Amino acid sequence: MLGRLLLFFKKVGVVVQQNSKLRINLDRDSYDILIEQGLLEHLGALISEKFGKPRTFIVTDKNISEHWLEQTLDSFSSKGIFPKVLEVPEGESTKSFDNLEKIIDQLLEAEVDRECLLIALGGGVIGDLVGFAASVTLRGIKVVQVPTTLLSQVDSSVGGKTGINVRQGKNLVGSFYQPSLVVIDTQVLQTLPKRQILAGYAEVVKYGVIRDNLFFDWLEINGQRVLEGDQQAQQFAIYNSCRIKAEIVEADEKEQNVRAILNFGHTFGHALEAEAGYDGNVLHGEAVSIGMVMAIELSKSLGHLSGQDAVRVVEHIKKIGLPSNINSINGSEAWYPEKLFQHMKHDKKVSNGRMRFILAKTIGEAFVTAEVRKDKIFKVIEKSLSGNL
Repeated sequence: MLGRLLLFFKKVGVVVQQNSKLRINLDRDSYDILIEQGLLEHLGALISEKFGKPRTFIVTDKNISEHWLEQTLDSFSSKGIFPKVLEVPEGESTKSFDNLEKIIDQLLEAEVDRECLLIALGGGVIGDLVGFAASVTLRGIKVVQVPTTLLSQVDSSVGGKTGINVRQGKNLVGSFYQPSLVVIDTQVLQTLPKRQILAGYAEVVKYGVIRDNLFFDWLEINGQRVLEGDQQAQQFAIYNSCRIKAEIVEADEKEQNVRAILNFGHTFGHALEAEAGYDGNVLHGEAVSIGMVMAIELSKSLGHLSGQDAVRVVEHIKKIGLPSNINSINGSEAWYPEKLFQHMKHDKKVSNGRMRFILAKTIGEAFVTAEVRKDKIFKVIEKSLSGNL
């Protein structure tokens, strides 16, 4: 309720000091999410205060290390902690068995024990891969998520989903493993390319569509400020995205029911990523953006969503500069519905051989259904391939 009141005050122009700390309450696996500008330079102090002086391993990639690793290491050394740095390649293809094995091998070679701390310093790829490595090394060591992209700050770093990609699809091998702490420094967004910020914003829009119509109202007015780097707007958007996700995860940690709505747009989106080959041609957030438009169209065509709400969501996605059709992806002219449908059949949400979709009833309310005919799915895919959504 407090979060929604803050959204209302923001919308009408009342200045409200936004809290920078959230708590996910999961009994013994509860943890804090810290959201503030400049937290990286205090990361060592935060770790020391919470964990003492553990042997620490930081996993990152070259791009992140060039911008933020030195500052991060300085924050640790000032507290008498000297982490070992493990570097992995950049890109979605890094989420593989090969790189998982390399991380675990280096940890075991360093004689890691259960008192050690693993830090994921990077975007969603790093967070998913490192979280999975932490969950299976010695049957579980502590991991701290330090997300450095908008997408990972509002989505993958929170909630404990970890995993890697395999030939059959995205995130099909993994585990539920909660971090011990999530540290979100909004300052790191300053070095992100506009395309990455935009891709992350797709997940922000998702939260408004599936759970909070007032947040979507706020995004319609303030979304451009988020993309342009307004620190207050970014922190507010990140806080409320994490707030919504925290509420859902607390209600359904292992995705037995309501948590599945967090995959709005992802059944279509993951199929697009799989067909593109995880080669960077389409970013996860871009695929989700297209997938959300397809899910909106499917919701409308099945009579669940009004045309007015459908127009509002799609217009916002287009106005903000996100892709809305499959034909915006380079090389998609050679794609066809049956192949994309086959990718969708490997989706994790398939149950008893039936494909489940997350659809919208109104802006702010989503639901899960398996009652969708194949011809309806094909029609939406065909419209998107032809650029008519």
